Amino acid sequence: MDSKNFSNPLSLRDIRITDDFWKKEMELVRTEVIPYQWNALNDNVPGAAPSFCMKNYRLAGELNARRRQDPSWQQPVWTTGIFNLVPEDINNREERFYGFLFQDTDFTKWVEAVAYSLTQHPDPELEKLADDAIDVVCAAQLENGYLDTFYIINDQSKIFSNLRDNHELYCFGHLTEGAVAYYEATGKDKLLKAACRYADYIDSFFGPEEGKCKGYPGHEIAEMALVRLYHATGNDRYLALSRFFIDERGKQPYYFDTEVDHPFEAKGENPPLRHFYHQAHLPVREQKEATGHAVRAVYLYSGMADIARLTQDESLLGACETLWNNITTQKMYITGGIGSTHLGEAFTFNYDLPNDTAYAETCASIGLVFFARRMLQIKADARYANVMERALFNGVLSGMALDGKSFFYVNPLEVLPKACHEDERKFHVKPIRQKWFGCACCPPNIARLLSSVASYAFTENEDTLFVHLYVGSELTKKVGDNTVTISITSEFPYAGKASVRISAPEPTGMTLALRLPDWAEDYSIKGAEGASSAETRDGYLYLTSTWSGETVISLDFPMRPRIIAANPAVREDAGKVAVACGPMIYCLEEADNGADLHLLSLNCAEPDFRVCPDAILGAPAIKAAGSRRKPQEVSDTSLYHEYRAPETEACTLTFLPYYMWNNRGEGEMTVWVREG
Repeated sequence: MDSKNFSNPLSLRDIRITDDFWKKEMELVRTEVIPYQWNALNDNVPGAAPSFCMKNYRLAGELNARRRQDPSWQQPVWTTGIFNLVPEDINNREERFYGFLFQDTDFTKWVEAVAYSLTQHPDPELEKLADDAIDVVCAAQLENGYLDTFYIINDQSKIFSNLRDNHELYCFGHLTEGAVAYYEATGKDKLLKAACRYADYIDSFFGPEEGKCKGYPGHEIAEMALVRLYHATGNDRYLALSRFFIDERGKQPYYFDTEVDHPFEAKGENPPLRHFYHQAHLPVREQKEATGHAVRAVYLYSGMADIARLTQDESLLGACETLWNNITTQKMYITGGIGSTHLGEAFTFNYDLPNDTAYAETCASIGLVFFARRMLQIKADARYANVMERALFNGVLSGMALDGKSFFYVNPLEVLPKACHEDERKFHVKPIRQKWFGCACCPPNIARLLSSVASYAFTENEDTLFVHLYVGSELTKKVGDNTVTISITSEFPYAGKASVRISAPEPTGMTLALRLPDWAEDYSIKGAEGASSAETRDGYLYLTSTWSGETVISLDFPMRPRIIAANPAVREDAGKVAVACGPMIYCLEEADNGADLHLLSLNCAEPDFRVCPDAILGAPAIKAAGSRRKPQEVSDTSLYHEYRAPETEACTLTFLPYYMWNNRGEGEMTVWVREG
């Protein structure tokens, strides 16, 4: 591991996003998602599942105030199960916690998205709203620093008694992420101090020292959140605590087996198999395959990558690389979706990638983006950035409608609406996006990621700026005592042209590392003739020069429609192909191609691709030569009949970007089409 290759994200305060594509998405988050989510947090969305989030925080604060006024007052104790299901009438509630036990994170993800939005679009009214909400949240914190309303309200005697299921450390992680983001955006540290107090309490409870608990999170995120808290405060204890959680995971005897009150525990079940779901079946350095709940997994792997870089732990990096390779070469959908089964929202076995029952949770693709960026911070290797780009443009963006007002929790690659309606309880798949969810992890996760996309587009070290994604931006970079201004324009994702303008008032030695996308067969570059050196390494073009005045570098990555085939081991895609252009994966939708998409074939030998600009929903469509298999008439109602050679008729297929499907009403959709 060479620390000279390490890099860090730029401060969002040093970047202004100007990109036509991403600025539009960020504005949707600012104008639609953030206000909508605030209403959801306060149960003010008619017809949507109530959140109870702010109600729980307010009640916890009221109980704390009552304890301070009357130390002899005894708080009622409520039975704590996995979930406290919501009552029918939210206004007729007893003084107890309601909602999912991780409901606190509805607020902390919201405030994180608010923070990122404020860096790009200052808004005093929104900031005041966030400040007031932070006051409510901080009032709920116990004197010892503990802050989780589920146990503060229900039964404090059971704090940290069920780490496997009850999400306290997960809630802490999101609290910390939101607190650091808000501090970095506004300079206000009230929520950050609350996160530090909670972290200090956790550190007093967990650790390798004698007498401390040897547990670790059931739902990971605390690992990478503690690293972020370490960067914000410089407190080494937070880094050590993150490493403890990672190092302790999977050791025997299994910590989760020492806990009590695990509902639905299968007696006599093989212990290692029981812990696959939580990535706790083996010590993390021995894990060779991505297992279990997909979101938890990539959150863990992101924290592992952080610790590997900061401690230069080669064995931990090796595990990250092994797990990355397993996900991206054997368990990832072409859209960047991961987690192929609804049973536990989880990974299954290698090459098991069904299209119609794909889970591919939006949060899982977001977690894959987190993992990719952290691997890029260790080494700029385009294979990480290529996956990050694919997940962003396909697996993440598909989770939000074009108007920012409805969302997908899961992202299948094939949909037959009738089947979804009949089986939606089983697969959690609905053929239209939903206004909100009772388990509302995905919409605010999209909001915080899209609002901070610049953190994934660029990283830097002392003298190098890495451009991982071509996002139109204006940014500044410090190199020694000099400041360089860099302006990027981009026509991505529908055209492969981009330019980089470097403005250096004083001669400044600096390297630009520009990613060469894997989908581009070739590229052309102009304006780099003055660079003292130019070399290609690991999918990046490194241009080093003493820059002075203004230099404009123009890049062109030609985009053309491509036909993609799956590995033969992916049984569900045998005899089928997909269409891609640039970073975008395309799909067929019933609105353009009629019903019974399974009867269509693409003429792979002579597809006659035609890109039609702004043809559908303001985005390019791809027209292609294909055929439709004619339904055969059957003389009776038999399910099967003797084979007869099928008849086909020529037709034109119309493909649109996958992330845009289901913006024109309900209908069939498929990414994979028969090869003809």
